[in-house]
Amino acid sequence: MKQKFQAVRAVVALCAGISVCAAISMGANADATTTNKWIEEFQPSSLTSAEQTKEINWFIKAAQPFKGMEIKVVSETIGTHEYESKVLAKAFAELTGITVIHDLIGEGDVVEKLQTQMQSGQNIYDAYINDSDLIGTHWRYQQARNLTDWMAGTGKDVTNPDLDLEDFIGTDFTTGPDGKLYQLPDQQFANLYWFRYDWFTDPTIMADFKNKYGYELGVPVNWSAYEDIAEFFTGKEINGKKVYGHMDYGKKDPSLGWRFTDAWMSMAGMGDKGEPNGLPVDEWGIRVNENSQPTASCMARGGATNSPAAVYAVQKYVDWLEKYAPPAAAGMVFSEAGPVPAQGNIAQQIFWYTTFTPDMVKEGIPVVNSDGSPKWRMAPSPHGAYWENGTKIGYQDAGAWTLMKSTPDDRAKAAWLYAQFVVSKTVDVKKSHIGLTFIRDSSINHPSFTERAPKLGGLVEFYRSPARVRWSPTGTNIPDYPKLAQLWWQNIGDASSGSKSAQEALDSLCKAQEKLLRRLERSKVQKEFGPKLNKVKSADYWLGQPGAPKPKMADEKPAPVTVSYDELIKSWQ
Repeated sequence: MKQKFQAVRAVVALCAGISVCAAISMGANADATTTNKWIEEFQPSSLTSAEQTKEINWFIKAAQPFKGMEIKVVSETIGTHEYESKVLAKAFAELTGITVIHDLIGEGDVVEKLQTQMQSGQNIYDAYINDSDLIGTHWRYQQARNLTDWMAGTGKDVTNPDLDLEDFIGTDFTTGPDGKLYQLPDQQFANLYWFRYDWFTDPTIMADFKNKYGYELGVPVNWSAYEDIAEFFTGKEINGKKVYGHMDYGKKDPSLGWRFTDAWMSMAGMGDKGEPNGLPVDEWGIRVNENSQPTASCMARGGATNSPAAVYAVQKYVDWLEKYAPPAAAGMVFSEAGPVPAQGNIAQQIFWYTTFTPDMVKEGIPVVNSDGSPKWRMAPSPHGAYWENGTKIGYQDAGAWTLMKSTPDDRAKAAWLYAQFVVSKTVDVKKSHIGLTFIRDSSINHPSFTERAPKLGGLVEFYRSPARVRWSPTGTNIPDYPKLAQLWWQNIGDASSGSKSAQEALDSLCKAQEKLLRRLERSKVQKEFGPKLNKVKSADYWLGQPGAPKPKMADEKPAPVTVSYDELIKSWQ
């Protein structure tokens, strides 16, 4: 017993200075009592208790060669990963004898650590949960382990026979153009439209809106309707509170870049048709050729980053932030702005991540009824004037386990066991109830979520509907996500602050992207799939070609369209 307490003190000392970590190690094999204790924690589950026991016993046996090892993994700080760090890492350690330090840090810091490991070859972490937005990076650089080959080869002895990849809903997002799986989804959340259902269905408010605008108040199908609704609600007083018709954030910060690369431009209609991502021009405005080689960002080479549709997208963002959002929003970052609608004075939000759902369903907050049902709902995002059927309509974040080749095999194997444990069917339904970031079809369709659905504002209905496949992460057009993503917040921040016009900021952005693409082309580090820039022709030449970049529309505010939320839900069912 004394030795065990000494080990725990050593772990606590090791954790000192780490942002968040879970480090628990047990010196003996898990017995039936320990297994049963954790099975009780992992309820509800899509598996029976006997099936959970069988899966846990597989992990115990497979982990034997690594017993006593300490591994380090990292993820961004969201509720799902907090549960993994605080609970699942402890469970895994007690069951297998492998100590897990699961760091929780900012998303930008995760990317920075990954980038450092790629550049230095030094093993910083044994596994990363990083966004599938890096799939184009991992496929081209070939520094991440190809999981398809890993599971069939070196990692076969530590690959769960009951992993059931077919049950995962996001593996299309983590598969390269070569058909190989590079990342294993751990959590997913979509970027949807959020609104106050109670206000939108209030007869007096509905009548006032129709009297002013001539059409029914409802879920906006396009940006024209969203803008009218934002104008209508801003400045109103409801239940003694001043109301705003829009919520967003504008501080020059890495999260401002995600605000745009997370499909805002495709929502506006900047890119080409194509799902899950536009081809040949995607939602970053980057064009690729038939070999998936990036060829342009600026219009003069055939890109769309500085096109009229992109300018329209940025200008609408700037205008709405200034006119319809709370004054403090302009100085906020993503994490600060996310909880604001729960305070009760926001009518709608066009760019809202479902990862904030747990914060929106807490008892006693202004946006939840006394019976626990939400006063709000989520719905598909409205689209901009340049959008056409077949164009990507929204973003879905897919944080996924990634093993780097620079990690020694034994450490990668131990980390792979932990990765599979936290996404296993044994734990996934319970984890999904904690974080509401679905990754498995069996969890989404579990009876416990049918029961809980009325209190989640449309989240379950969305993830059970065919609509979910139309929301997707950044695709394979992006050859180096860490480097290119930095350019977005730095340049878009100039438009957000007013120091540059939308056109000026996007001209600078596309040139910066092409400068980086040129550097990658010259370095040859990405071999035959790296950039190969087109020769400069002219913007007019490319604007005259089919697809993106698209010429400026004479009227960028087409007729507004709304739809009844209840009818929309029926169409999903």
